[in-house]
Amino acid sequence: MFQKKKDIFFENLLMIAKNLQLAIQVFREEISKLNEAEEYALQLKTVEDMGDHYTHEIILALNRTFITPFEREDILGLTLKLDDILDCLEACASRLELYNIVEADDYMMLFTKNIEMCVQEVVYAINHLVEKRLTDMTNHTHKINELENVADDLLRDSLKTLFSTCTDAIELIKRKDIYGMMEAVSDSCEDVANILEGIMMRSS
Repeated sequence: MFQKKKDIFFENLLMIAKNLQLAIQVFREEISKLNEAEEYALQLKTVEDMGDHYTHEIILALNRTFITPFEREDILGLTLKLDDILDCLEACASRLELYNIVEADDYMMLFTKNIEMCVQEVVYAINHLVEKRLTDMTNHTHKINELENVADDLLRDSLKTLFSTCTDAIELIKRKDIYGMMEAVSDSCEDVANILEGIMMRSS
């Protein structure tokens, strides 16, 4: 008879999580079909624009809502860091198209897999947050931290290989930039994990 009122913060955080899933799907498809990079980059820009909309909705709600489900600073910080993940993905997609990379190398594939796993763990954690199962977020935040460490190692290995094997200076600059940008996506996921751990700590 009576419907429970939806929480605008949780509702938009869920939309952001779903949008991130769509973004990584598009990015993965771009990596596997770099001959169509321009089309996928445009798709990801559209997804990023939608993410900006959800972010804006949360910021508007913060400005007009007195009672929030958790600390206002945490809501804002979490929202902005989630937006950073999407921004980094969109920037990577755009750079692949700009540099006219025609085929992904092994390191790009490994970075993509790492990013995909990081994003999925972020999505799991956000769903637990919305369901108010805060302790269930722990496994996912820890996994994100582990994956970010893997990305750090991957960046070191990729640059070492690049500098020792690539003789084309322009190609070296392109690949170095792309590896760094892909690793930055995992960094953004870790930033989200850190905020979620802070929320858990303050709620215990």
